[in-house]
Amino acid sequence: MTWTVVDLFSGAGGMSYGFHIHPRFRVVGAVDAQLGKPSSPEGSLDCNNSYAANIGVSPTTADLRRCSGDELRTLFEDRLGPDGLAVLCACPPCTGFSRTNPNNHLVDDPRNSLVVKTVEWVRALQPAVVLMENARELISGNFRHHYNALQRGLESSGYSVEGAVHRLTRFGLPQQRERALIVAVRTDLAVRTLEALWDGFRVAPDAITVRRAIGHLPFVLAGCSHVSDPLHVSPRLSHPATIRRMELMPQDGGSWADLISNPEADTILTPAMRRYVAQGKLGSHPDVYGRMRWDRPAPTIKRECAHVGNGRYTHPEQDRLCTVREMALLQGFPDGYRFVSSTTSNMYRHIGDAVPPLISYQLARLTEWILTGARPPMTDCVLPGTSLRPDDLVEEAPEMKQLDLAMA
Repeated sequence: MTWTVVDLFSGAGGMSYGFHIHPRFRVVGAVDAQLGKPSSPEGSLDCNNSYAANIGVSPTTADLRRCSGDELRTLFEDRLGPDGLAVLCACPPCTGFSRTNPNNHLVDDPRNSLVVKTVEWVRALQPAVVLMENARELISGNFRHHYNALQRGLESSGYSVEGAVHRLTRFGLPQQRERALIVAVRTDLAVRTLEALWDGFRVAPDAITVRRAIGHLPFVLAGCSHVSDPLHVSPRLSHPATIRRMELMPQDGGSWADLISNPEADTILTPAMRRYVAQGKLGSHPDVYGRMRWDRPAPTIKRECAHVGNGRYTHPEQDRLCTVREMALLQGFPDGYRFVSSTTSNMYRHIGDAVPPLISYQLARLTEWILTGARPPMTDCVLPGTSLRPDDLVEEAPEMKQLDLAMA
């Protein structure tokens, strides 16, 4: 039996890919408005080409804020077959919840209402399983009433709901990424979570490092792509101060804060950096223009990761931003994933916006368990082509599990 999948807010295909690569699922449709920013026209993000290149399905370009449940049912009903829809993936924009935007502590972004609008789509499409991924603040932030309303709406529609915030390094992602994951299933099925899938297992520490994910890739200069992979490319650096600052930053975790006493500090530090130094309030600011560390997970890969000034996105050793391919591997994409866009900056956005496929493949295996009642072997939950390998799975002894529970 093949189960059908529909993906809303499908982006470059991160959520869909885990189901696409699973032999028992078939992605039959996707929708995305391809918005670069709220004020941007439809199509500006150009992510549907990336989706089609990897999933083999051309998403419908549409603004889901204006799509009713009836319209979605009409769009997909001919593709679902006699058994109807098995899985609805709905991952609304997280921008209005994320703590990286200080306004989100005070202003409830209108896009946040798309979380609750998902109930309307669920009632129209009647999937067996609903999956949602979003910023952790959806569940734990000031505007968690959207999640509470989602939960109430789904439960009143005949679903059991489990939602929690997870550190995705727990599941093998080489990146410090906290996300809310919501699983809803029809009440005739048993609701299960990724924690249940991983029960009795943990990840070997060296499997979630930057070194494991990208240490094997060849050297490239900023602005130059490698002959064997055109996506192993980063933007060219043009500002002399930026270039010099990067050259002077210590390798393996260094930042501009290490250059405060450097004789060239007056010329290579930006005015903002000098203000932070004068105020003695560096806070998290050294992460801007900082280098990644080889033997730790990467920092959170955000949608605006296309510039060294937007985070600790500089290569641990080489004097450049991490390439498109490196960012993709750190985000759990397999090594052959294609990003198709007229601009490199959009490719970086495709990556930062995505549900990591390393995680979505585990969600596909989890969904298989929900639909069949048979728990898959953990070695079957490792997405080929990513930094996670079957031998990275460490089975915990029962006595260690009991000790962990006691300490908790």
